[in-house]
Amino acid sequence: MARMAGRRTLFAAPVLLVVTFGVFAIAALSPFDPVKAYAGTAGLTASQDQLDQLRANLGVDQPLVARWWEWLTSALTGDLGTSAVMRQPVADVIGERAGWSALLAAAAFALAVLLGTALGVLAARRRGGWLDRAVTSLAYTLEAAPAFWLGLLAIWFFSVRLGVLPSGGLTDAGSDVVTFGQVASHLALPALVLGTSQLPWFYLYVRQGVADALEEDPVRGARARGLAERTVLLGHALRSGMLPMLTLVGSRVPELITGALLVETVFSWPGIAAATVQAATSVDFPLLAALTVLATAAVLAGNLLSDLLYGLADPRVGFDG
Repeated sequence: MARMAGRRTLFAAPVLLVVTFGVFAIAALSPFDPVKAYAGTAGLTASQDQLDQLRANLGVDQPLVARWWEWLTSALTGDLGTSAVMRQPVADVIGERAGWSALLAAAAFALAVLLGTALGVLAARRRGGWLDRAVTSLAYTLEAAPAFWLGLLAIWFFSVRLGVLPSGGLTDAGSDVVTFGQVASHLALPALVLGTSQLPWFYLYVRQGVADALEEDPVRGARARGLAERTVLLGHALRSGMLPMLTLVGSRVPELITGALLVETVFSWPGIAAATVQAATSVDFPLLAALTVLATAAVLAGNLLSDLLYGLADPRVGFDG
C-alpha cells in the first residue's frame, strides 16, 4: 500500500506540471485582457504607453513559456506570486478562503455519505418496497437537478417562506464577530444543498451493492446460522456492499469541487468561488494557476483515498504487485 501511494505521488508531479502549463496556454488564448481588468475604469483614459508599462509590470508582455516558467520556479520556492485582481499575495488569497471551502465540502461530503449509506441499506433491505421506490425516484430526480437550482429552492423554502435559516453569508448582518453558532447556522443550508446534490450517487451505489450482497452465499449462510437480521445486514451485507461505493469517493471529488463553487456563489459563502471566478474572467495568471493546481491536487488525493479505503476494506486487494 505504501509503495502504491509513493507511485501515485510521483505520478502527480508531471500531471500538475501539464495542468499548470495548460492554464497559462488557455489564458493566453483568452479574449480577456488582464491589463484592462487590472486598470479598471482608469484604463479607459490611459495612454498606450501607460498600458504598455502596466503590461510590463504585470509580466504579461512576456512569451507564454517564459511566464509559465517564472511562475513555476517561484512557486517551487513557496512564492505563488501576487494576485493582480485581488491586489494581495496569492498565498493570502487562498489561505483566507480555502478553509471555509474545505469546511463546506467536508460537511456536505459527510452528509452525503452518511445519509446515502443509511437510505441505501434501508432500501436494499426491502427492495421493491415503497421506501425503495420513493427514495430511488427522488435520487434519480436529484441527479438531474443543478446545484445552483437546489440552492435557490432551499433559500426560498427555508429562508423566505419558513424563516428558520439564514440565506447566505458567514455571520449575521451587522455582526463583526465570527462565532461557532453563527457559522453553524449559516453553514446549514449550503452544506445541505451541496450534500443533497452528491447524495444520489452514494445512495444508488450502496443500495445496489447491499442488495447484491444479500443474495450472496456468505450472507445466506449467516442467515441460516440464525444470526440476527441487524448483524447480517450491517456486519456482512453492508461491508461487502460498501466496496463499490469506496471507488466512488475519488470520482466524486471533481463534482464536489464544481458543486461547491456554485453553492458558494449562491449563498455568498466566503470560500474560493469568488476568487476563482475573478481569476478566470480577469486572466489573473498567478491566482488562476494556483487555484487550478489546488483543485487538481484535490482530485488526485481523492483518487488515492478511494484506493486506500478499498484496500483497507478488502485485504485481498494487493497494491504492491
